Amino acid sequence: MDLKEIQNLIKFVANSGVAEVKLEMDDVKITIRTTLETNVTEATYVQQLPAQAALPQAAVPQVTAPTVVNVTPEAPAANDSKYITIKSPIIGTFYRKPSPDKPVFTEVGSSISKGDVLCVIEAMKLFNEIESEVSGKIVKILVDDMSPVEFDQPLFLVDPS
Repeated sequence: MDLKEIQNLIKFVANSGVAEVKLEMDDVKITIRTTLETNVTEATYVQQLPAQAALPQAAVPQVTAPTVVNVTPEAPAANDSKYITIKSPIIGTFYRKPSPDKPVFTEVGSSISKGDVLCVIEAMKLFNEIESEVSGKIVKILVDDMSPVEFDQPLFLVDPS
């Protein structure tokens, strides 16, 4: 099962209204839990059992082409209704900096334009730049640096005005 299939499964479960799904295949076990009130995925666990004749692969970090982020307006609270939520397009590790010795991409209060890189998400040793599809001002950063993120998890609140 590849990353795209797992992302599609998470999206399907989140939209179906099911509270929990467990899937066990030959060497993969997946548990997806959602909350029915907000229809947001709470936790996803992927456990891969060791293959008997697997050969170790050399990990080569690569930088991929920028990934366009899904932007959807949503109203998590009454005072946040005017903000646009920028969500993670992939599962991975969220980084606010391009590398440890570089400054962060954006801060709360920063003005952003369409196409600006907001963060990097590492997935399977590939660093994906997440670009903004909207212009505005960063109101809130919803994820801590070096934290794991799920598919469709809110990352930033942007004031488009």
